[in-house]
Amino acid sequence: MSDAQATIQKTVTENDVVLFMKGDKMMPQCGFSSRVAGVLNFMGVDYHDVNVLADADIRQGIKDYSDWPTIPQLYVKGEFVGGCDIITEMTLSGELDTLFETNGVAFDKEKADQVRAANA
Repeated sequence: MSDAQATIQKTVTENDVVLFMKGDKMMPQCGFSSRVAGVLNFMGVDYHDVNVLADADIRQGIKDYSDWPTIPQLYVKGEFVGGCDIITEMTLSGELDTLFETNGVAFDKEKADQVRAANA
């Protein structure tokens, strides 16, 4: 296992929710990362962000780790959930709420409902 793979493995196992993204949760550097971080921030999810632009080995390593070609990538309890389109769909369908509830991840249900209402 490469150093990048070991770092990624450690990060996703030591944090309940991890978002590998371009930029960080306070200043995303692409629209897709901004959308996912925005949803998590609005819903009050406590998550660890990893700026893949700061480390080329991590940027490529996360794609290899998940066998998923794009950034952002969301992990919950060590499991890869998906990228922007999947997270958007899961948010709007309520599946993301269920995933968080099942895994004991705190979030603001009222805020999640507001996101769905605004996009209905």
